Amino acid sequence: MQSSTTTDTGTLTARSAISGLVGNTPLLRVSEPLAPAGHGFWAKLEGFNPGGIKDRPGLHMVERARARGDLRPGGRIIESTSGTLGLGLALAGMVYGHPVTLVTDPGLELSMTRLLTAYGAQVNVVSEPHPTGGWQQARRDRVQRLRDQHPGSWCPDQYNNPDNVAAYTPLALELASELGHIDALVCSVGTGGHSAGVSRVLRQLYPELKVIGVDTIGSTIFGQPARPRLMRGLGSSIYPRNVAYDQFSEVHWVAPAEAVWTCRQLAASHYATGGWSVGAVALVAGWLARTSPADTRIVAIFPDGPQRYLGTVYDDDYCAAHGLLDAPPAPEPEVNGSLDEKEALRWTRCATVVDPLSPHHEEESR
Repeated sequence: MQSSTTTDTGTLTARSAISGLVGNTPLLRVSEPLAPAGHGFWAKLEGFNPGGIKDRPGLHMVERARARGDLRPGGRIIESTSGTLGLGLALAGMVYGHPVTLVTDPGLELSMTRLLTAYGAQVNVVSEPHPTGGWQQARRDRVQRLRDQHPGSWCPDQYNNPDNVAAYTPLALELASELGHIDALVCSVGTGGHSAGVSRVLRQLYPELKVIGVDTIGSTIFGQPARPRLMRGLGSSIYPRNVAYDQFSEVHWVAPAEAVWTCRQLAASHYATGGWSVGAVALVAGWLARTSPADTRIVAIFPDGPQRYLGTVYDDDYCAAHGLLDAPPAPEPEVNGSLDEKEALRWTRCATVVDPLSPHHEEESR
């Protein structure tokens, strides 16, 4: 019979082994058909983490909260998620021994709900969007009510938690170690965590780095009007304060059909593909590779893989019902001179990025 000390040590070793699965994800060179022969970009395949890119902040935010005493042993973790952070928090709950409640909305895929439940998380679904803040604000309101019901619980607040940003330092260092030099970084923007965390580290190493943010149409992050959004994982109907507006050289908005086309092109040509964010990022990275000198070293971050999107992005019936298979994207984006010059309804870029809530932006808009 094992002693309790031996059993505890074995459990800790097993948990450490689980968290050791996160990081050191592979790079893939992507070229034709998204860019001509001799041109291309490097894709960092974060879908090779057990749950995707947000395994990194899930573990890091919980670790830091425990170290500060904000999250006590056995305390419940309660957070809003559209899916991927939920996987990271389920992983962190397993590693550190915390129950996890995840608040989501009806747009979460059934397969993801089943997977989160299998990993031991409780999934709580809001039924109506907030009148102005959409599903995200409705989820955040539910989180607060659940926290009131669970004294001692803790919410990571991924939208505003600086630990979300700091969690991506290892990812930035992996890229620098693997590539030696980087000219441009292309990444999706949702909570603002990985775009801020990776760009800040890489800018210290490569001061001339060009950082391109990729958002979805209907998102308010970069000053566009809030609309119902089909794509999940990027975009927002609130203003996350983790978004590092000062780091961006430009921003692109991408429509769902454009992301779907690119996801499917990636799948057919490179085997490695993913969901909405991957398609949007790859579309923009391919354009940048086409329009830049062949020796430009471009990195695109692919946050996840394709598995959770088999009923959406890769489902012909779903895509046809939503008008997502009509035509390939235009070869070039439309151009906005300012963030709110006109509403982006298809792939659009803007090379002037400021915080839409800053007084400076308000003065420019008048």
